[in-house]
Amino acid sequence: MSDGFLPYGRQWIDDDDIAAVTACLTSDYLTTGPRVTAFEAAFAQAVSAPHALSCHSATAGLHLAYDALGLGPGDCAIVPALTFVATANAARYCGADVVIADVDPDTGLMTPDTLAEALERSQSRARLIAPVHLAGVACDMPALSALARDHGLSVVEDASHAVGSLDETGTPVGACPHSDAAVFSFHPVKTLACGEGGMVTTRDPETADRVAHARSHGVVREPGRFERSEGATEPWWYEMQALGWNYRMPDINAALGLSQLNKLSRFAERRRLLTQLYDDALSGLAPLVQPPAGRASVDPCRHLYNVRINFDAAGQSRADVMDALRARGVGTQVHYIPVHHQPYYKALYGEQTLPGAERHYARTLSLPLYPAMSDEDPMRVVSALKATLGL
Repeated sequence: MSDGFLPYGRQWIDDDDIAAVTACLTSDYLTTGPRVTAFEAAFAQAVSAPHALSCHSATAGLHLAYDALGLGPGDCAIVPALTFVATANAARYCGADVVIADVDPDTGLMTPDTLAEALERSQSRARLIAPVHLAGVACDMPALSALARDHGLSVVEDASHAVGSLDETGTPVGACPHSDAAVFSFHPVKTLACGEGGMVTTRDPETADRVAHARSHGVVREPGRFERSEGATEPWWYEMQALGWNYRMPDINAALGLSQLNKLSRFAERRRLLTQLYDDALSGLAPLVQPPAGRASVDPCRHLYNVRINFDAAGQSRADVMDALRARGVGTQVHYIPVHHQPYYKALYGEQTLPGAERHYARTLSLPLYPAMSDEDPMRVVSALKATLGL
């Protein structure tokens, strides 16, 4: 059992990770180079996607994916209320508006019903939906995609939490059987760490091509694609044929990501075991405390262990519970403040009432979950929670 403070999440770094980064530091490449190419190929294989394009963050990946699918001024993107603001912000980067969909009050996920309601509010301006696999639990992508396609919309999965998660058919999230693209995060608290980093996966070669060029200033270097034919004979020639950004992943980050990817199955197995230990330990705290809600047909690799607590029935505020747990050596976090509560979006679209999101937000609290935790740590956390709640 860990005796020290347990944060809600943290990276796992082994000697092989350090060796991989050290080898990169002594190589010819620090910025984008061969390790990026190797990481992309290995990640594509891991999630059964034909194309994987790295970038420096999931936020950049969302922006690239939205842009590649043509989102722009006059359009709107539909995103769920329960997500980090980047899912919505990336649409604003494209000049588009955002319609914030309600979510299931237990899972926090966008559903076909909440999407249908958001589509009505979009006034036929929706161009794209971005379901979020919150905490690693896959949304009902077949149903969401069918509804989106009926309205002629593109679909981008925000899979930032879902590295290692499986859908209804046992297919890895990121294979994109029901979407145009999926976007992953490699922030240190996620299942795989690159320091910072993201990945866009897709089955469509044209989308992959647009992402690949937009992440590097919109610059084309392939002679066969030059608009100026003379450029094919000039080895220095390049053309910026569209607006792009400097969203590339450095080789240093890819070296770490590739080393981490070699441990994905171990990380996922560990997260699933810790989740089961938590579920067992929490069984006696219902109905005041309930384990995270999931979907029976999917197999999540949980990024978060986001329990549901009836703070009113407990007679304590969430802030008081968090403070008391911290005093007992247990760190927690809230995922997330609903997007429509943020001042920026309130100023744009006014006050909104989304009852599913409000219900989910009022109860959620993320407990520590990361592979370095011991088998005894979930019980330690639950014991601290019981003492805090006076159970």
